[in-house]
Amino acid sequence: MKFIFLILLFTGPFGSATEISFTMDDPEVTQSPILTPIERNEKILNTFEKFKIKAALFVCGMRIDNPIGRNLLQAWDAKGHLIGSHSYSHLYFNSPRMSFETYRDDFLKVEPLIEGLKNFARIYRFPFLKEGETADKRNQMRLELKKRGYSQGYVSIDASDWYVDSRLRDRLLKNPNADIKPYRDFYLKHMWSRALFYNDLAKKVYGREIKHTILIHHSLLNALFLGDLLQMFKDKGWKLISAKDAYQDSVFKLEPNIVPAGESIVWASAKETGKFDSILRYPGEDGDYEKDEMDKLGL
Repeated sequence: MKFIFLILLFTGPFGSATEISFTMDDPEVTQSPILTPIERNEKILNTFEKFKIKAALFVCGMRIDNPIGRNLLQAWDAKGHLIGSHSYSHLYFNSPRMSFETYRDDFLKVEPLIEGLKNFARIYRFPFLKEGETADKRNQMRLELKKRGYSQGYVSIDASDWYVDSRLRDRLLKNPNADIKPYRDFYLKHMWSRALFYNDLAKKVYGREIKHTILIHHSLLNALFLGDLLQMFKDKGWKLISAKDAYQDSVFKLEPNIVPAGESIVWASAKETGKFDSILRYPGEDGDYEKDEMDKLGL
């Protein structure tokens, strides 16, 4: 009896584990305080291979439009990870100064860089998860994506790992021998907090468990701590699945009717209902939300 109870405690109703996949934005080849670009990429790929899961890599063209960047993509492709588009210039679509035409043309520039890869998929992730501050721009881009055979590379669990990475880099620039364990601990706590929030919200909005896609970045932080992150979810009883599998969930076909458009698909769906405004901050995630705690911890 105790054994059965423990299974239910860790896996949820009827023994079904919450499923999560990992989607990584912005592969890049800039220098970092420790680890070369090649070393960072190898550590990330080796970690995914160790855990036997396939991620999705969303490519911002300007960051890999060079020989080292092209080799990086070849390495991801050889390992069988899904490769999608994240625009060329990482433009902010919600700016009133950003026209649909300018944004569309930038979106079109990245495909020639990745369409030759065997694991290229016509799946697009909006930079900053911003899909337009007006219904007209939102609808124009949705139509453009459909016209070109693209689906949306939605995130279900949003987070601010990029901000933790920026603080870690700053510390290591000042002191390459700094103790980085507190950054690891903060990172894992932050990611687990956001996973619990979005998973609980998803169950309330959709009335069921969904297959999750969590947003992380191709960064020094994840070169160092991706293995800890994956192990944490396993230890919490969540099941690690491939991004390709996760995107089969019907939730990723939704088009929430909200303006401004964007954020996590779970956030957007909750906003559309009008029932969760008391717990929905805007934007859904941002470094400003983590700043005070990291300041207090001296990170």
